Amino acid sequence: MVQKKAVVINCILILVLSLPCVLGYNLWSDLRLIGGRDVLDSEDFLVSNLLLPLGSLVYLLFCVTRRGWDFEQYLAEANKGQGIKIPENKFLKYYFRFILPVLILVILIQGLL
Repeated sequence: MVQKKAVVINCILILVLSLPCVLGYNLWSDLRLIGGRDVLDSEDFLVSNLLLPLGSLVYLLFCVTRRGWDFEQYLAEANKGQGIKIPENKFLKYYFRFILPVLILVILIQGLL
């Protein structure tokens, strides 16, 4: 029963969220939204300049903070299996916790300007 409900909800979401792509260059071609951009360019702006940097910031903070996964558990999971391992040192811990979030915020702010 839950699976059918999920399918129905996803079908409705796909139908509604694909409308800008379908109508962007015909019925809505004169519509200007964010900064004078058309519908598809506004959608691209939102995804590229807001959702991707914010998503990466949330993912990073979840992986390396105590409120999320914590850095030690992140390293243990990332170093499972074969292949290149992430070294365990304090520099990487501080780099992931403090420097990378600032860099992602700079990218976010730069995308909004």
